[in-house]
Amino acid sequence: MLNVYQWLCVLGIPSLISLIWGGIVKKSFDQTKAIRTGVQALLRDRLLQGYKHYEEKGWADYDDRANMENLYKQYHTLGANGVMDDLRNRFLVLPIKEKEE
Repeated sequence: MLNVYQWLCVLGIPSLISLIWGGIVKKSFDQTKAIRTGVQALLRDRLLQGYKHYEEKGWADYDDRANMENLYKQYHTLGANGVMDDLRNRFLVLPIKEKEE
């Protein structure tokens, strides 16, 4: 009886851990990574579109600037690779105007 128990400990527990890791934990990790990458891609796209819009206008108001800075901050927090830094700097030099009402 002791031999069976020992073999279960030697082979069964690592196999069980491997199944749990391979099935549940790894799938969750992969999904989290996909969500993170997707959100980062959406933020990058929004930053690019926003910059093009405000550059065409030639100015941005305070709310626009705050919104773009928030998008950039979240993008950067997700592990930005520096590509958007130059775009952010070009956006920040645009003149600030009050909203036209």
